[in-house]
Amino acid sequence: MKTPALAISLLLALGSAPAFAQSAPPADSAWPGTLRIDVDARDLDRRIFKVTTTIPAKPGPLTLLYPQWIPGNHSPTGPIDKLAGLQVTANGKPLKWERDQYNVYAFKVNVPAGAGEVVARFNFLSSQGGGQGRVVMTPEMLNLQWNANSLYPAGVPAGQLQAQARVTLPKGWSYATALETERREGDTVVFKPIRYDHLVDSPLFAGLHYTRLDLDPGAKVPVHLNVFADEAKSLKVSDEQLKLHRALVQQADKLYGARHYDHYDFLLALTDRLGGIGLEHHRSSENSAAPGYFTDWDANWLGRDLLPHEYNHSWNGKYRRGKDLATPDFNVPMGDSLLWVYEGQTQFWGQVLAARSGLWSVAQARDTLANVAAVYDRGRPGRAWRPLQDTTNDPTIAQRRSLAYRNYQMSEDYYSGGQMLWLDVEGKLRELSGNRRSLDDFAKAFFGMGNGDWNVNPYTFEDVVATLNGIAPYDWASYLRERLDGHGPLIGGLEAAGWKLVYRDVPNEGFKAQEKRSKVANLTYSLGASVAEGGVVGDVLWDSPAFNAGLAPGMRVVAVEGREYSHERLKDAVARAATDKAPIRLLVKQFDRIEPMDIAYHGGLQYPVLERIAGRPDRLAELWKAR
Repeated sequence: MKTPALAISLLLALGSAPAFAQSAPPADSAWPGTLRIDVDARDLDRRIFKVTTTIPAKPGPLTLLYPQWIPGNHSPTGPIDKLAGLQVTANGKPLKWERDQYNVYAFKVNVPAGAGEVVARFNFLSSQGGGQGRVVMTPEMLNLQWNANSLYPAGVPAGQLQAQARVTLPKGWSYATALETERREGDTVVFKPIRYDHLVDSPLFAGLHYTRLDLDPGAKVPVHLNVFADEAKSLKVSDEQLKLHRALVQQADKLYGARHYDHYDFLLALTDRLGGIGLEHHRSSENSAAPGYFTDWDANWLGRDLLPHEYNHSWNGKYRRGKDLATPDFNVPMGDSLLWVYEGQTQFWGQVLAARSGLWSVAQARDTLANVAAVYDRGRPGRAWRPLQDTTNDPTIAQRRSLAYRNYQMSEDYYSGGQMLWLDVEGKLRELSGNRRSLDDFAKAFFGMGNGDWNVNPYTFEDVVATLNGIAPYDWASYLRERLDGHGPLIGGLEAAGWKLVYRDVPNEGFKAQEKRSKVANLTYSLGASVAEGGVVGDVLWDSPAFNAGLAPGMRVVAVEGREYSHERLKDAVARAATDKAPIRLLVKQFDRIEPMDIAYHGGLQYPVLERIAGRPDRLAELWKAR
């Protein structure tokens, strides 16, 4: 018999101690009273959030949960290691708390007679950098995530728990969030009561330098871009740049035909100090970009698909969500089996909307697609042993930790591999319908119902298949399963779109931008390795010439053909070897050993590019054209 998800949550929270046993309330029972969360976010120097949570309670055993399974992360990444100084009181007197032996996210207390609430105080000791995780507080701005700064009672669905939050900010700071403000008293902001699951889904950015841009003037359902920056000069936005961001909202409306929010707030940090982020929410998103996002526009085009990606998630991932992800609270394990839809199709539409809105040029979209396609043509030898479906387990397996051989181990390939799968589906829909139907039709049918509704609408694999069949009848279940569970190529959608992937000795502009941003020489498709500044070896392609010569991640290339390492010298050596029978000669350091290494490669520099197939219609141009 399958145990209900809510019961699993309760068992995990309570552990096995009989003294703390309690029964779960019915799934539709609301928790009495309002959970109150008060955060003092003024300690910028020490980067400490001081949290007071007041929980309505009745006498007897009570388990408090710290959110563990974080939506958007798809994994048990709640930063429990940063919770410190926990003190629990009732009627002004301290209560003894005990952490559950088998669930470190659960704290058990006994509420004394006569008490109607307990107060839990703790410090959230946010990252100081140096490998402690993402920095969320700097002298100029902060990112407050309510899941990291609250506790809630076990045994109640998060949607049945009413909550009210307030925050005290540094003096004079502005803030932005999807939450509605009830009042502001000096630097303390009190928000209107809201369901706890919606509170967690409504993070806050605050800072010293801020501007707010209206992306849909006059709309009944408003959309705003809230921009915070390390320095005020980064907030200069041209009329043309504003027009392009407004076009993003317009193109999403045309794609989906409905909005699943009552208002939407992009939160964007232009910073090289606050930790990078791109995280979706139903009525907002957390985003970061380089300080020159607006002021050095041409140099920062590569990341301009981030806002389209996260905005798409309001439909795909937040409104419509895989059934195994739609859990009743934040401590029930999530199932990630449909992330190839959630993230894969969002990756697809994020880049398409970047092109349709003009945030990317068609050439930039084409270069980016070429680079993605090359990964699944030559850059993922791990596909030989690991299917795309299995990578949906990676949020739990790896949690984005560094991997020794990512290309062979694979990690979260449901993003870009999923994107290529959906390009394949796009081509098949056009083929089956005589070019009358496309993935646009799927987007509107699957995500575009219920205008104004922002309750979660779960789906299953069978729902995906049924919607595709409603657009163009076919054996879609077998078609998808073959690509998800098999080991075959994932780039067939290019040919269906009238293009083919080729390799040349000059990198495309997107490849150059990626190398510049990551500060590497990316020779994955030639030598079989990427090398960072100072000669530090990054990923080495499994079974490539570099791999077979003994090059490994973490080694350092000291010299190239007798001269001190530089990116240019390594590329020159690879180019020379195309017309020379001599191997590429390196001097390599590993630990305290320095040894020569010869790499027998003579194929020259190899960079991906898309090339038109003569006589075929250009379906990519159709896909990227503004509606």
